[in-house]
Amino acid sequence: MGSLVAQLAAKDPRFELAACLFHKNPIDSEPRVVPAVTLEELGPHLEHADAIIDFSTPEASLALAALAAKSKTALVVGTTGFSKAQMSRLKGFSRKTPVFQAPNFSPAVFLLRRLAREAAGALADFDVSISELHHAAKKDSPSGTALALADSVAQARGGRRPPVVSQRAGDIVGDHAVLLAGPHERLEIVHRAHARALFARGALDAALWLSNRRPGFYGMEDMLG
Repeated sequence: MGSLVAQLAAKDPRFELAACLFHKNPIDSEPRVVPAVTLEELGPHLEHADAIIDFSTPEASLALAALAAKSKTALVVGTTGFSKAQMSRLKGFSRKTPVFQAPNFSPAVFLLRRLAREAAGALADFDVSISELHHAAKKDSPSGTALALADSVAQARGGRRPPVVSQRAGDIVGDHAVLLAGPHERLEIVHRAHARALFARGALDAALWLSNRRPGFYGMEDMLG
């Protein structure tokens, strides 16, 4: 995801890449017109950056958040798999700089969460379950999007979260489904992502939106309304 964000930003006239951050060594597909740096080398480059876009691990995201708070650089986080304690720390950094965190940058998935909440409330006697399917290399399970959908249902069901079923196979970008089953009928609400560029472009849009915001913790509901 990070590589794709950098590639799209390099081709987008709205953006200028200040640096690309790597855990170890740059991969061949990265834009070569900007510095390729490690976390320890990133600090000076933030002096000329309006925003950081991060798709990594919870530990790396928190290290980036600390740097962003110090340099007052806006931070967009697409990382998932945070523990409650880690999420609390991430929110703490938003007191010093704007932080935008989302498990999914798709506008359609944002609408899916709203539809799931409304359906779970309207069909109060129906059983609800959530299923998600991702590529075999995805580390967190359930996905952050599936957990966000479960939270949306819980909001309409007095805090009761539905069961979530996860599968990992092949190179599937991401499928999410909310099933509501009642007597003699069922309702299914499904979202299927066809390409990861969907999430990369959403993260770039979030960076533009966030770059002139005051310190605070933001999400898709703030950007899309």
